[in-house]
Parts: sequence; C-alpha cells; structure tokens
Amino acid sequence: MATRHRSIQIAVGDRTIAGTLVAPDTVVPGVMLVHGWDGSQEQYLERAHAIAAMGCICLTFDLRGHAKDRAYRDTVTREDNLNDMLAAYDLLVGHPAVDAQSIVVVGSSYGGYLAALLSAIRPVRWMALRAPALYKDEDWLSSKQHLNRMEIANYRSLVHVPESNKALAACTKFRGDALIVESELDHIVPHPVIENYRAALVQSNSMTYRVIKQADHALSTPEWNDAYTSLLVNWISEMLGLAKETKAAKKPSAQAA
Repeated sequence: MATRHRSIQIAVGDRTIAGTLVAPDTVVPGVMLVHGWDGSQEQYLERAHAIAAMGCICLTFDLRGHAKDRAYRDTVTREDNLNDMLAAYDLLVGHPAVDAQSIVVVGSSYGGYLAALLSAIRPVRWMALRAPALYKDEDWLSSKQHLNRMEIANYRSLVHVPESNKALAACTKFRGDALIVESELDHIVPHPVIENYRAALVQSNSMTYRVIKQADHALSTPEWNDAYTSLLVNWISEMLGLAKETKAAKKPSAQAA
C-alpha cells in the first residue's frame, strides 16, 4: 500500500519536537453535521455513524448556546455560531485522512441556514439542508434568542430575491450538489422558505428535493426521523458513488500511459 508523510511539530510543555506523520496514501470525504436551534449533536450521532460506515470521517458538535454551553443561550449571536461552524470545518479539514476537496455539510433548520452561509466562505462539495431556516440580515450581531419571532414568521412567508439575504446569496454561488428536505406540515419553516432556497440554488451541479409526508418541523415521530435518516444516507451514498465513477473515468489507463 502506498503511503504519504508530512512533517509535524509536537507540543511538549513550552517546547516543540519534530516528528513525521506517516499514513496510507488515501483520503476520504469529511462530513460535518450541524443541529438546529434548541438542538444538540446528539440528534446527529446515529446518522453520523451510518455515514461513517460508508467510509467517511464525520464530525458532530454543539453550537455555542446549546447543550453544556446553554448558559450563554441568551447572548449568542448568529455570527458566534457561524464562527463555530468555521472552526469545526477547519478542524475536520485538518484531519490527515480527510480529503479537503470532498466535504459534505449537513444542516437542519438553523444549522441549514448556517451551512448555506458557510458554503460561501469555505469549499463545500455537497450540501444537505433539512428545513433550512431563513432570517433577515438585520440584527446579525443581536442575540439569536431575542429576535422577534413574529417578524421572523412574517419574513418566512414571503418570496425573497437572493440579493436581499446572505444565505440565499450564498446559495446562488454554490456549484456543488445539494439536497433539500422539507417537512410537509412544517409551520416553523414553511414552504415559501424552501422555494426561496430552491430558487437560489441555480448554479448547483444538481439539486435533489424531497418532502417527508405529514411530518412536522421537529420530525417528532420515529417514522419521520427514520425517513430523514434514510433520505440523507441514501443521497450521500449516491453522491459518493458518482464521485468515484467520475474519478475513475478521469484516471488515465495503463494502456494510454
């Protein structure tokens, strides 16, 4: 088996020592899974294990203001959580076995909104958005918890041109493959929001749209939750399979060489 190596510095107290990290000459896709507002990484651990079984390295994490960091819930802003996303992305890509050109970002609700924003700042090859939320650009630095919910609900009922919203504008620049999953009876992220995202993904390589029938926003029954897991895992499997076929087709044959 072919191998590769890279020089590293190992911190020991206040000094560093030189080292060389040797690993197989193969890299695998990295998958970042992001929960929604009021959620936690626990919601994605089972899905992460299912995706990792396909040969990926997966990362779940708790956004600031959630889980053990809930004490800061009232002060955390969207910018804070986007910075959480960037730090998590950089950690994942920094893993020596992760292919930096094969990153999947999966986000639900608020996490989907943040995933869309991330795609304009860091390279993302595949992006899966479940019930992606949408917020006004105004009050970006205000506490997320204290945004006016009535204003948000009204905003989500309208059609928006991508130029008027950071997340939608980011989607117009996305050229990878996208998955959008909608809950049929979602009153938190209603259908107009989904249509706004779909319309914005005009330059994506492909855009897959699925609806979980009768489901609510939280996927509050095991059946709806399992349906989403199946959709997500099958889509990622399909995308990885197509990527392997494309890579094999581009590889020069021994005869041609």
